Amino acid sequence: MGLKVDVRKLDLFNQMAKEGSGTVAENLGQLTGLDATVRTSQINFLDVEDVKTHIGDDKGVGIYVELNEPPYGYVLFLLEPADSKRMAGAMMGGMGEPSEGEGFSDMERSAMQEIGNIMTSAFIDGWANVLETTIDMGTPNFVFGPADGIVDKMGGWPDSDLVFVVDSRITVDDGDLGMIVYTFPELEDLVALIQGIDLDTDVAVDTEAGNVLD
Repeated sequence: MGLKVDVRKLDLFNQMAKEGSGTVAENLGQLTGLDATVRTSQINFLDVEDVKTHIGDDKGVGIYVELNEPPYGYVLFLLEPADSKRMAGAMMGGMGEPSEGEGFSDMERSAMQEIGNIMTSAFIDGWANVLETTIDMGTPNFVFGPADGIVDKMGGWPDSDLVFVVDSRITVDDGDLGMIVYTFPELEDLVALIQGIDLDTDVAVDTEAGNVLD
């Protein structure tokens, strides 16, 4: 299959990715009680070997979800450990004490997985609306360690030489908590979906998934 795509439709997809990141920021703000915004959102075409370099090797918490329908691939939420504990605490609503040291309790891991579920639903539902399809997703997975090692845990990388990466950086108003959202769709499946986008699509309206926190 060819990878040529109408540049106007690629621009619509770029808007879609930004709107989806904005929805994630809104939900992050509701979880933390802080004003969260999308600092940057960009699309990168990377060589498969360069993905780990792009992500870096700092220790972090990763919540990744596999997409079981086109465009397949993964959504990965990456946070610093301290930010993850803070979010887990907000999610637990004071039901458990923060664990000591670097590690995470089972309750904290479960809370972060639920956060990953909420965030992925918000992100992917907007995509599905624009693409006029459904995108089923798997169970969120919690990983703690060097960021590039989290990529190894995900596995299932495509055979193509290039990887399509949507990289969105989200931060809260006090700057003390942030999240990076990486989306790694299968390139050919994504192009097939992009080619089907209606050029008259109002991306801002169509990416409005329901408030999943209600």
